[in-house]
Amino acid sequence: MARRYDPDRRQRIIDAAIRVVGKKGIGGLSHRSVAAEADVPLGSTTYHFKTLDDLMVAALRQTNEGFGKAVRERASLLAPDADLAAELAQLTGEWLGGDRTGVELEYELYLAALRRPALRPVAAEWCASVEEILVRRVDRVTARAVVALLDGICLQVLLTGGEFDEAYTREMLRRMVA
Repeated sequence: MARRYDPDRRQRIIDAAIRVVGKKGIGGLSHRSVAAEADVPLGSTTYHFKTLDDLMVAALRQTNEGFGKAVRERASLLAPDADLAAELAQLTGEWLGGDRTGVELEYELYLAALRRPALRPVAAEWCASVEEILVRRVDRVTARAVVALLDGICLQVLLTGGEFDEAYTREMLRRMVA
């Protein structure tokens, strides 16, 4: 039997893994659950991703694009006369105020790095990507602190189910970037 050429299969598997985590959490992620979600043979998932960690790395790398992409696309952040604290606070509020499922999924995969060392470099990539954008406006130490602050605020909002406080975030960011 001839193999069917399917150049998008790897991407469909990654997308399916993200959907599985979104529906069932990290605990529900397996090669079998992803194969079923992607409607591909089980062997396809293990062909493209030898281990579950390999699959999780690909999924985390893809979900990391959420906030990092929003920062990259916000041209006003780089304008020298822009209020960096206000821009970042507003952007964070928009990100958290959008599809919360996507934000929760991004953090679930991000936090999985606590127990899965293979994910740690990818989790660090997220911090580094946002930091690299911020160093165009502030020094590296401040950029790292801003990333940590935003990460902490987002995590608190997600874990407590509370509302994002843009005024508080803006004030804390102003103290850091002043």
